[in-house]
Amino acid sequence: MKFSKLSQLALVSAVGLIVATLLTACQLVTIDFVYVAASAGASAGSAGQIYGYATDAQSGAIRSAITPIASGGTSPVAMAMTSDYLNLYVANQGNKSVVHFTIADSGTLTLADSITLPNTPVYLAVNQANTFLYVISGTSSATLTEYALSSGKIGSATATVSLTLPGYPTDTILPTGVVALFNNNAVYVAAYDQSAYNPGGTTSSNANPGWVFGYSVGSSGALTAVSGSPYQAGVKPSALATDPTSRFVFVTDYASNELIGYTVLSTNVLSFMINGPFKTGNEPTSITVDPRGIYMYITNSLDNSVSEYSISLPTGTPSTIVAATSGAGNSTATDPVSITIEPSLGRYVYTANRLDNSLSGFKLNPETGALNTTQATPYPTGAYPTAVISVPHGNHATQSITK
Repeated sequence: MKFSKLSQLALVSAVGLIVATLLTACQLVTIDFVYVAASAGASAGSAGQIYGYATDAQSGAIRSAITPIASGGTSPVAMAMTSDYLNLYVANQGNKSVVHFTIADSGTLTLADSITLPNTPVYLAVNQANTFLYVISGTSSATLTEYALSSGKIGSATATVSLTLPGYPTDTILPTGVVALFNNNAVYVAAYDQSAYNPGGTTSSNANPGWVFGYSVGSSGALTAVSGSPYQAGVKPSALATDPTSRFVFVTDYASNELIGYTVLSTNVLSFMINGPFKTGNEPTSITVDPRGIYMYITNSLDNSVSEYSISLPTGTPSTIVAATSGAGNSTATDPVSITIEPSLGRYVYTANRLDNSLSGFKLNPETGALNTTQATPYPTGAYPTAVISVPHGNHATQSITK
């Protein structure tokens, strides 16, 4: 069979295109899976879904990696995972459930077990030893409940404490976040006094509005309030984070547009950083510290931006890397409410943008901490994404950086 000169050229071109496509595809190396909790329908009250994406090692761009899976309820609001990255937990406000999924090497999620809570869940955290799951719940009263974990499976409640203010036992306390120290010795809860916080209206209490409750964790899981707890935390604390050395705790104040820093003393007591609080963008909603403990990032829901900070290793003091308001490198889509840093290389940052139905991606400069947007960002998700989290794919270790 003979080909004309034109046919031969067309065949060569087609083969070349196929080869180029295959080579390009081969260059896509997945280093992490990124999961986002959102709704399957067009409203926030629709059935919850977990969407999974693969992170490209070279660009940080993400692409769909798994078939979306039901979250086990409606209105998913928070996710947490074990430190070995084998188990994922999702809190669904619609049916007051916490659902446990196992994570396969391929990134596939499999429903394992679930529990139903007496109150509406708000946020989750797992300690580094993977022995306890901490759940804060309540829309009219605040409760911290500790559940035992065994190979990821959720067991019985080992401790439950009600969050009340000394001197104001009838005030309505609403929880917003929970974090466990990396050394497993303590857990902290952010909450605000609704009776004392009513923007533009009258209040029924003269208590300070914002608080952080601290509890030491015994070997069997017993929770004991640390001395001085609860601690004042601005007006409306919205999120917490701690560093990998368990020396510092950071809290965002949604109402005052500030970041409050605490030093963790040997008895788990919190001490205010004397040069704080620190400025954020408008309406900060979530916070994360990079795996090395040297950079910190905060989403600002009103500014549609990420604030970037360098953390002083001796003191924990955060220093602004770029302006807190949106800029070319740190702009998100509309209403960022959750943020994660991929753990394999610690080089890419993602935010869940609730009113844009998307994820925004950023590339982290490991020498400066500054962010620049990734290719093709933002990436579409389900409706009203509320939480984002990431797990490593394969045997990767966070790159060590001396600062």
